[in-house]
Amino acid sequence: MKRFIHIIIMLAVAISAQAQVIQSINKQNMKFENRDKPEPVKEKPAIDYSIVIDTTTLYFALIDSAQHHINLKQWAVAERFLLDAIKAEPGNPSNSLLLSNLATMQRRQGKLAEAIKNYSMAIDLTPNAVTLLHNRAALYTVVDSIARAQADYERIMELDPADVESRYNHGMIALNLGDSKTAEKDFNSILSINPNSGMGKQGQGYLNKHAGNYDKAAECFSEVIKVRPTSTLLANRADCYLATKRLNDASLDIANALELDPDDPYIYVLRAKLNKLRFNRSDMERDIKLAVAHGLDEKEVKQLLGE
Repeated sequence: MKRFIHIIIMLAVAISAQAQVIQSINKQNMKFENRDKPEPVKEKPAIDYSIVIDTTTLYFALIDSAQHHINLKQWAVAERFLLDAIKAEPGNPSNSLLLSNLATMQRRQGKLAEAIKNYSMAIDLTPNAVTLLHNRAALYTVVDSIARAQADYERIMELDPADVESRYNHGMIALNLGDSKTAEKDFNSILSINPNSGMGKQGQGYLNKHAGNYDKAAECFSEVIKVRPTSTLLANRADCYLATKRLNDASLDIANALELDPDDPYIYVLRAKLNKLRFNRSDMERDIKLAVAHGLDEKEVKQLLGE
């Protein structure tokens, strides 16, 4: 019994999908992509420890084989063993976790529709599993099923009013949809739960930036950067500094952001914007080429720069 539970837990830890965060720099400003993540939510195996399981069964043997191939990162093979385990005992209460793991592996392989289907099947078995709802909501955002993602986050907030990540993601989606009132409500709720919440202050930063309150937005980002500097937060604050013509401060943030993430093309767009404001055409053209070299279309870059 103990060995079975260990296998199940290790299975979850090995391939646990961390809920992605919906986070964007104000698209009316620079249209930056999401690069940052809040604290990840680790998948928690929902196992009834009172159940007595015969570890000599085919079900257990298939899970054991799946674990072996997961350790080797042979996702497709592990996927087949998990499917066979579920077919062997379709009524086993541990299938919710197996379906979740299966969805995670399918997501790794780009099988997004299948992953959503299996997350949904797992949720049907354990409808109050917050982690499963987080994982499905995150995947819904990847495939642009925004309304469904919002519904999952709202369900999480019903189940766990203190879950700040769901409120943050719900607020960021609302903000990207232009619903500032809902976003403000979500971010304020986070801060009422925890006045020192980095997510709440970060959300307030995006909310103020969206409204054009760049000085206030920079202050909010600064509070979070003091504790947890990331390239995305530095880029956001730099964008606010550019908007208020604090060019030296913007330059420092851009340099620090590039040091943390030299492969983010949007940071080169920011630096191009900085050089444009400094009337340094040659350096601006250099940064345009760097943004393109790191994955952006040249027309998009020039559009962001107003060229």
